[in-house]
Amino acid sequence: MIELVETKAAIERGVLAKHMVTVVGRCSVDYFGRATSTLPSGKRLVLIKGDNSISIHQNRLVRPTNYIMGARISCELGEGTLKLKAAKTKPAERLTITFTGVHDLRSYEMELTDDLRLSGSERDLNEALMQDLSMIEPGLKPINQQQHFRKGICDIIAQDKDGNMVVIELKRRQADFDSVTQLQRYMREVENLKGIKARGILLAPGIRKNAKELLGQLGLEFCRLDFELTPHGKDGQKARIKGLERKQQTIMQHLKVG
Repeated sequence: MIELVETKAAIERGVLAKHMVTVVGRCSVDYFGRATSTLPSGKRLVLIKGDNSISIHQNRLVRPTNYIMGARISCELGEGTLKLKAAKTKPAERLTITFTGVHDLRSYEMELTDDLRLSGSERDLNEALMQDLSMIEPGLKPINQQQHFRKGICDIIAQDKDGNMVVIELKRRQADFDSVTQLQRYMREVENLKGIKARGILLAPGIRKNAKELLGQLGLEFCRLDFELTPHGKDGQKARIKGLERKQQTIMQHLKVG
């Protein structure tokens, strides 16, 4: 076991140096933000990254049990406990991890690199869409691909048959809550740049329940992306779009039906 005082000092050094820090220990977790949740005491892996993100992992599933990104991180010692706190204001989120024992702690110096968005099969899907956006909806025309913004790279910017700007975000895996907020963020960037309202379309093989609910609240659109991977070249894969299916109508489509 590692002393909690020593753990606190090591975490603070790692966060300050923007290292990747891994902590394995017995902890409970309280979260407030996208939802409110509590994890009872248990042995878990906590991963702290140089971009001020924290994720909690259990010995099952690939995705973290909970996480927070771009937060202010601090540590606080109590009576036999160490509280690792992370908080942000936009949107308001708080994550508190209370350790009662730490079994292992490592800190690694790693480069902070830009997100590599397109590679292999993702590039295939993006290029296929750019060749024919009418598979999403008739009259949709591409304007730009891989548009760089302050906080990310938008997959496709297009224009619909009525002259509206359309922001398209492509996900090769199931879309989650962050996928929706990412799409909304890119829409705002386009609206600020062009001075006009924009639409947003999220393409993915599936979508999580909380993401679907947020999508509806924001008036954004979702299309289910069906694709297949086939062997291509040495140890490579090529993606081919098999079809796109709309999962919900836009407000204008609904009005026209009515």
